[in-house]
Amino acid sequence: MAGEIIKVSGLVHRYGDFEAVRGISFAVEQGEVFSFLGPNGAGKSTAINVLTTLLRIQHGSARVAGFDVATEPARVRESIGIVFQEVTLDRDMTCWEILEFHGCLYRMPYGERRKRIEELLAVVELDAKRDTLTKHLSGGMKRRLEIARGLMTRPKVLFLDEPTIGLDPQTRRRMWDYIKAVNEEGTTIFLTTHYMDEADQLSDRISIIDHGQIIATGRGWDLKNRLAEDVIYLETSDNGRSKEIVGAMDGVTEVKEKTNGFVALVNQDGTHLLPRIMDEIRGQGIRIVTVNLKKPSMDDVFVHFTGRNLRDERAERPSAAIARAGRR
Repeated sequence: MAGEIIKVSGLVHRYGDFEAVRGISFAVEQGEVFSFLGPNGAGKSTAINVLTTLLRIQHGSARVAGFDVATEPARVRESIGIVFQEVTLDRDMTCWEILEFHGCLYRMPYGERRKRIEELLAVVELDAKRDTLTKHLSGGMKRRLEIARGLMTRPKVLFLDEPTIGLDPQTRRRMWDYIKAVNEEGTTIFLTTHYMDEADQLSDRISIIDHGQIIATGRGWDLKNRLAEDVIYLETSDNGRSKEIVGAMDGVTEVKEKTNGFVALVNQDGTHLLPRIMDEIRGQGIRIVTVNLKKPSMDDVFVHFTGRNLRDERAERPSAAIARAGRR
Protein backbone atom coordinates (compact mmCIF):
# COMPACT_ATOMS: atom_id res chain seq x y z
CA MET A 1 0.00 0.00 0.00
CA ALA A 2 1.22 3.48 -0.81
CA GLY A 3 -0.98 5.84 1.17
CA GLU A 4 -4.60 6.93 1.10
CA ILE A 5 -6.16 7.42 -2.33
CA ILE A 6 -9.64 8.18 -0.94
CA LYS A 7 -10.26 10.13 2.25
CA VAL A 8 -13.77 10.91 3.50
CA SER A 9 -14.65 12.85 6.67
CA GLY A 10 -18.11 13.49 8.11
CA LEU A 11 -19.97 12.92 4.83
CA VAL A 12 -23.70 13.68 5.06
CA HIS A 13 -26.22 13.56 2.22
CA ARG A 14 -29.97 14.15 2.39
CA TYR A 15 -32.88 13.71 0.02
CA GLY A 16 -35.34 16.21 1.40
CA ASP A 17 -35.94 15.21 5.01
CA PHE A 18 -34.39 11.76 4.53
CA GLU A 19 -30.76 11.41 5.60
CA ALA A 20 -29.30 8.75 3.31
CA VAL A 21 -25.69 9.13 4.48
CA ARG A 22 -25.15 10.05 8.11
CA GLY A 23 -21.73 11.49 8.79
CA ILE A 24 -19.54 8.66 7.55
CA SER A 25 -15.73 8.81 7.65
CA PHE A 26 -13.32 6.32 6.10
CA ALA A 27 -10.16 5.98 4.01
CA VAL A 28 -9.16 3.70 1.15
CA GLU A 29 -5.54 2.73 0.63
CA GLN A 30 -3.96 2.92 -2.80
CA GLY A 31 -3.96 -0.47 -4.51
CA GLU A 32 -6.55 -2.18 -2.33
CA VAL A 33 -10.02 -3.56 -2.99
CA PHE A 34 -12.34 -1.78 -0.58
CA SER A 35 -16.01 -2.73 -0.23
CA PHE A 36 -19.16 -1.21 1.13
CA LEU A 37 -21.35 -4.13 2.22
CA GLY A 38 -24.99 -3.42 2.98
CA PRO A 39 -28.59 -3.78 1.82
CA ASN A 40 -30.26 -1.71 -0.87
CA GLY A 41 -31.15 1.68 0.60
CA ALA A 42 -28.25 1.61 3.08
CA GLY A 43 -26.50 4.61 1.52
CA LYS A 44 -23.91 2.79 -0.58
CA SER A 45 -24.87 4.21 -3.96
CA THR A 46 -25.41 7.70 -2.55
CA ALA A 47 -21.89 7.70 -1.10
CA ILE A 48 -20.35 6.42 -4.33
CA ASN A 49 -22.29 9.01 -6.37
CA VAL A 50 -20.88 11.79 -4.19
CA LEU A 51 -17.33 10.45 -4.55
CA THR A 52 -17.68 10.23 -8.33
CA THR A 53 -19.08 13.81 -8.47
CA LEU A 54 -22.51 12.68 -9.72
CA LEU A 55 -24.06 14.20 -6.58
CA ARG A 56 -23.01 17.51 -5.10
CA ILE A 57 -21.30 17.18 -1.75
CA GLN A 58 -23.59 18.68 0.92
CA HIS A 59 -21.72 18.32 4.21
CA GLY A 60 -18.31 16.95 5.12
CA SER A 61 -15.26 16.54 2.90
CA ALA A 62 -13.92 14.00 0.43
CA ARG A 63 -10.75 13.63 -1.60
CA VAL A 64 -10.25 11.12 -4.42
CA ALA A 65 -6.82 10.54 -6.02
CA GLY A 66 -5.55 13.65 -4.26
CA PHE A 67 -8.32 15.95 -5.52
CA ASP A 68 -11.11 17.62 -3.56
CA VAL A 69 -14.51 16.34 -4.69
CA ALA A 70 -16.20 19.68 -3.98
CA THR A 71 -13.70 22.07 -5.56
CA GLU A 72 -11.90 19.90 -8.16
CA PRO A 73 -14.63 17.67 -9.64
CA ALA A 74 -13.13 17.69 -13.15
CA ARG A 75 -9.78 16.43 -11.83
CA VAL A 76 -11.57 13.73 -9.86
CA ARG A 77 -13.43 12.57 -12.99
CA GLU A 78 -10.16 12.42 -14.93
CA SER A 79 -8.76 10.04 -12.30
CA ILE A 80 -11.58 7.52 -11.98
CA GLY A 81 -13.59 4.93 -13.85
CA ILE A 82 -17.17 3.97 -13.01
CA VAL A 83 -19.37 0.91 -13.55
CA PHE A 84 -22.90 1.86 -12.55
CA GLN A 85 -25.48 -0.38 -10.90
CA GLU A 86 -27.75 -0.07 -13.93
CA VAL A 87 -26.54 -0.92 -17.43
CA THR A 88 -25.70 2.35 -19.24
CA LEU A 89 -24.63 1.09 -22.66
CA ASP A 90 -26.11 2.42 -25.90
CA ARG A 91 -28.03 -0.57 -27.27
CA ASP A 92 -27.38 0.39 -30.90
CA MET A 93 -23.61 0.69 -30.66
CA THR A 94 -21.10 -2.14 -31.04
CA CYS A 95 -18.59 -3.10 -28.38
CA TRP A 96 -15.85 -1.39 -30.38
CA GLU A 97 -17.91 1.77 -30.82
CA ILE A 98 -18.70 1.98 -27.10
CA LEU A 99 -15.00 1.99 -26.23
CA GLU A 100 -14.05 4.24 -29.15
CA PHE A 101 -16.67 6.83 -28.17
CA HIS A 102 -15.54 6.79 -24.53
CA GLY A 103 -11.91 7.29 -25.55
CA CYS A 104 -12.90 10.20 -27.77
CA LEU A 105 -14.84 11.82 -24.92
CA TYR A 106 -11.67 11.82 -22.86
CA ARG A 107 -9.61 13.08 -25.83
CA MET A 108 -7.32 10.06 -25.91
CA PRO A 109 -4.87 10.24 -28.83
CA TYR A 110 -5.88 8.07 -31.81
CA GLY A 111 -3.05 5.55 -31.55
CA GLU A 112 -3.30 5.18 -27.78
CA ARG A 113 -7.07 4.83 -28.02
CA ARG A 114 -6.97 2.05 -30.61
CA LYS A 115 -4.26 0.15 -28.76
CA ARG A 116 -6.20 0.39 -25.49
CA ILE A 117 -9.40 -0.89 -27.10
CA GLU A 118 -7.59 -3.96 -28.42
CA GLU A 119 -6.04 -4.62 -25.00
CA LEU A 120 -9.33 -4.32 -23.14
CA LEU A 121 -11.40 -6.39 -25.55
CA ALA A 122 -8.87 -9.18 -25.02
CA VAL A 123 -8.84 -8.75 -21.23
CA VAL A 124 -12.64 -9.04 -20.91
CA GLU A 125 -12.83 -11.74 -23.59
CA LEU A 126 -15.04 -9.77 -25.96
CA ASP A 127 -12.71 -9.64 -28.95
CA ALA A 128 -15.01 -11.92 -30.93
CA LYS A 129 -17.92 -9.61 -30.14
CA ARG A 130 -16.24 -6.35 -31.18
CA ASP A 131 -18.74 -5.73 -33.98
CA THR A 132 -21.80 -6.98 -32.08
CA LEU A 133 -24.46 -4.48 -31.00
CA THR A 134 -24.68 -4.32 -27.21
CA LYS A 135 -28.40 -5.15 -27.30
CA HIS A 136 -27.40 -8.63 -28.47
CA LEU A 137 -24.98 -9.25 -25.58
CA SER A 138 -25.76 -11.34 -22.51
CA GLY A 139 -25.93 -9.69 -19.09
CA GLY A 140 -22.45 -10.89 -18.20
CA MET A 141 -20.99 -9.62 -21.46
CA LYS A 142 -22.54 -6.19 -20.89
CA ARG A 143 -20.98 -6.01 -17.42
CA ARG A 144 -17.59 -6.99 -18.83
CA LEU A 145 -17.91 -4.33 -21.52
CA GLU A 146 -18.77 -1.72 -18.88
CA ILE A 147 -15.66 -2.68 -16.91
CA ALA A 148 -13.60 -2.32 -20.09
CA ARG A 149 -15.13 1.12 -20.68
CA GLY A 150 -14.34 2.12 -17.10
CA LEU A 151 -10.71 1.13 -17.65
CA MET A 152 -10.21 2.93 -20.98
CA THR A 153 -8.43 5.90 -19.40
CA ARG A 154 -6.31 3.78 -17.03
CA PRO A 155 -8.04 5.22 -13.92
CA LYS A 156 -6.37 5.36 -10.54
CA VAL A 157 -9.65 4.27 -8.91
CA LEU A 158 -12.38 2.10 -10.42
CA PHE A 159 -15.78 2.44 -8.75
CA LEU A 160 -18.02 -0.62 -9.11
CA ASP A 161 -21.58 -0.13 -7.89
CA GLU A 162 -23.19 -3.57 -7.47
CA PRO A 163 -21.24 -4.89 -10.51
CA THR A 164 -22.65 -8.44 -10.48
CA ILE A 165 -26.28 -7.75 -9.58
CA GLY A 166 -28.63 -9.94 -11.60
CA LEU A 167 -25.90 -12.24 -12.91
CA ASP A 168 -25.95 -16.02 -12.52
CA PRO A 169 -23.45 -17.56 -10.04
CA GLN A 170 -21.03 -18.79 -12.71
CA THR A 171 -20.90 -15.40 -14.46
CA ARG A 172 -20.50 -13.64 -11.11
CA ARG A 173 -17.41 -15.70 -10.33
CA ARG A 174 -15.92 -14.90 -13.74
CA MET A 175 -16.55 -11.23 -13.02
CA TRP A 176 -14.63 -11.64 -9.75
CA ASP A 177 -11.67 -12.92 -11.75
CA TYR A 178 -11.75 -9.82 -13.98
CA ILE A 179 -11.96 -7.52 -10.98
CA LYS A 180 -9.01 -9.24 -9.29
CA ALA A 181 -6.97 -9.00 -12.49
CA VAL A 182 -7.69 -5.27 -12.77
CA ASN A 183 -6.63 -4.75 -9.16
CA GLU A 184 -3.43 -6.74 -9.64
CA GLU A 185 -2.44 -4.28 -12.39
CA GLY A 186 -2.45 -1.53 -9.77
CA THR A 187 -5.95 -0.04 -9.98
CA THR A 188 -7.65 0.67 -6.66
CA ILE A 189 -11.14 -0.84 -6.56
CA PHE A 190 -14.05 0.66 -4.62
CA LEU A 191 -16.88 -1.86 -4.63
CA THR A 192 -20.43 -1.66 -3.32
CA THR A 193 -22.32 -4.91 -2.92
CA HIS A 194 -25.05 -6.63 -0.95
CA TYR A 195 -23.57 -10.07 -1.69
CA MET A 196 -21.77 -11.44 1.37
CA ASP A 197 -19.56 -13.86 -0.58
CA GLU A 198 -18.57 -11.16 -3.05
CA ALA A 199 -17.34 -8.81 -0.34
CA ASP A 200 -15.57 -11.67 1.43
CA GLN A 201 -13.85 -13.08 -1.66
CA LEU A 202 -12.76 -9.82 -3.30
CA SER A 203 -12.01 -7.32 -0.55
CA ASP A 204 -8.87 -6.39 1.28
CA ARG A 205 -11.12 -4.47 3.68
CA ILE A 206 -14.88 -4.24 4.17
CA SER A 207 -17.04 -1.53 5.69
CA ILE A 208 -20.48 -2.70 6.76
CA ILE A 209 -22.93 0.13 6.10
CA ASP A 210 -26.56 0.24 7.19
CA HIS A 211 -29.07 3.09 7.54
CA GLY A 212 -26.45 5.50 6.20
CA GLN A 213 -23.84 4.70 8.85
CA ILE A 214 -20.64 2.65 8.86
CA ILE A 215 -21.03 0.08 11.61
CA ALA A 216 -17.77 -1.86 11.34
CA THR A 217 -14.67 -1.90 9.16
CA GLY A 218 -11.92 -4.48 8.80
CA ARG A 219 -10.50 -7.37 6.84
CA GLY A 220 -12.97 -10.20 6.33
CA TRP A 221 -11.12 -12.60 8.59
CA ASP A 222 -10.72 -9.91 11.25
CA LEU A 223 -14.44 -9.14 11.30
CA LYS A 224 -15.18 -12.84 11.67
CA ASN A 225 -12.61 -13.30 14.43
CA ARG A 226 -14.09 -10.35 16.32
CA LEU A 227 -17.38 -12.19 16.29
CA ALA A 228 -16.45 -15.65 17.57
CA GLU A 229 -14.16 -18.63 17.11
CA ASP A 230 -17.06 -20.89 16.16
CA VAL A 231 -20.80 -20.64 15.59
CA ILE A 232 -23.23 -23.32 16.75
CA TYR A 233 -26.75 -23.48 15.32
CA LEU A 234 -29.39 -25.38 17.28
CA GLU A 235 -33.07 -26.16 16.86
CA THR A 236 -34.77 -28.00 19.73
CA SER A 237 -38.22 -28.95 20.97
CA ASP A 238 -38.02 -25.99 23.38
CA ASN A 239 -35.88 -23.25 21.86
CA GLY A 240 -36.68 -20.72 24.60
CA ARG A 241 -35.46 -22.93 27.44
CA SER A 242 -32.51 -24.18 25.37
CA LYS A 243 -31.35 -20.59 24.76
CA GLU A 244 -31.31 -19.96 28.52
CA ILE A 245 -29.29 -23.13 29.15
CA VAL A 246 -26.73 -22.46 26.42
CA GLY A 247 -26.45 -18.74 27.20
CA ALA A 248 -25.42 -19.50 30.79
CA MET A 249 -22.60 -21.87 29.80
CA ASP A 250 -18.91 -20.96 29.97
CA GLY A 251 -17.42 -20.27 26.54
CA VAL A 252 -20.66 -18.96 25.05
CA THR A 253 -20.40 -15.21 24.39
CA GLU A 254 -23.78 -14.56 22.80
CA VAL A 255 -27.00 -16.31 21.82
CA LYS A 256 -29.14 -14.98 18.96
CA GLU A 257 -32.58 -16.13 17.89
CA LYS A 258 -33.05 -17.42 14.35
CA THR A 259 -36.23 -18.26 12.42
CA ASN A 260 -36.46 -21.90 13.51
CA GLY A 261 -33.87 -22.04 16.26
CA PHE A 262 -30.96 -20.06 17.66
CA VAL A 263 -27.25 -19.44 17.19
CA ALA A 264 -24.60 -19.57 19.91
CA LEU A 265 -21.35 -17.65 19.40
CA VAL A 266 -18.47 -19.31 21.24
CA ASN A 267 -14.94 -18.11 22.04
CA GLN A 268 -13.35 -21.57 22.10
CA ASP A 269 -13.10 -24.66 19.93
CA GLY A 270 -16.70 -25.56 19.20
CA THR A 271 -15.89 -29.25 18.69
CA HIS A 272 -15.07 -29.48 22.41
CA LEU A 273 -17.96 -27.33 23.61
CA LEU A 274 -20.72 -28.79 21.47
CA PRO A 275 -20.94 -32.20 23.24
CA ARG A 276 -21.35 -30.39 26.59
CA ILE A 277 -24.07 -28.17 25.15
CA MET A 278 -25.95 -31.17 23.82
CA ASP A 279 -25.62 -33.02 27.15
CA GLU A 280 -26.96 -30.00 29.05
CA ILE A 281 -29.97 -29.63 26.78
CA ARG A 282 -30.82 -33.33 26.77
CA GLY A 283 -30.35 -33.44 30.54
CA GLN A 284 -33.33 -31.09 30.80
CA GLY A 285 -35.50 -33.46 28.78
CA ILE A 286 -35.36 -31.32 25.64
CA ARG A 287 -35.09 -32.99 22.24
CA ILE A 288 -32.46 -31.68 19.77
CA VAL A 289 -33.92 -31.40 16.27
CA THR A 290 -30.99 -29.87 14.35
CA VAL A 291 -27.40 -29.01 15.21
CA ASN A 292 -24.67 -27.44 13.09
CA LEU A 293 -21.15 -26.26 13.89
CA LYS A 294 -19.30 -23.86 11.59
CA LYS A 295 -16.85 -21.01 11.40
CA PRO A 296 -18.33 -17.48 11.39
CA SER A 297 -19.44 -16.23 7.98
CA MET A 298 -20.05 -12.71 6.69
CA ASP A 299 -23.76 -13.40 7.18
CA ASP A 300 -23.07 -13.97 10.89
CA VAL A 301 -20.95 -10.81 11.00
CA PHE A 302 -23.69 -8.71 9.40
CA VAL A 303 -26.37 -10.04 11.74
CA HIS A 304 -24.10 -9.43 14.73
CA PHE A 305 -23.37 -5.79 13.89
CA THR A 306 -26.80 -4.81 12.52
CA GLY A 307 -29.15 -7.07 14.46
CA ARG A 308 -30.83 -8.39 11.32
CA ASN A 309 -30.22 -10.49 8.25
CA LEU A 310 -29.12 -8.72 5.06
CA ARG A 311 -31.82 -10.61 3.16
CA ASP A 312 -34.66 -9.34 5.36
CA GLU A 313 -37.43 -8.01 3.13
CA ARG A 314 -37.23 -4.56 4.62
CA ALA A 315 -33.47 -4.46 3.98
CA GLU A 316 -33.94 -5.15 0.27
CA ARG A 317 -36.55 -2.43 -0.36
CA PRO A 318 -34.99 0.90 -1.41
CA SER A 319 -36.00 3.89 0.64
CA ALA A 320 -39.16 5.59 -0.55
CA ALA A 321 -37.45 8.93 -0.03
CA ILE A 322 -34.63 7.96 -2.37
CA ALA A 323 -37.10 6.64 -4.93
CA ARG A 324 -39.01 9.94 -4.83
CA ALA A 325 -35.78 11.93 -5.16
CA GLY A 326 -34.78 9.86 -8.16
CA ARG A 327 -38.03 10.76 -9.95
CA ARG A 328 -37.54 14.51 -9.53
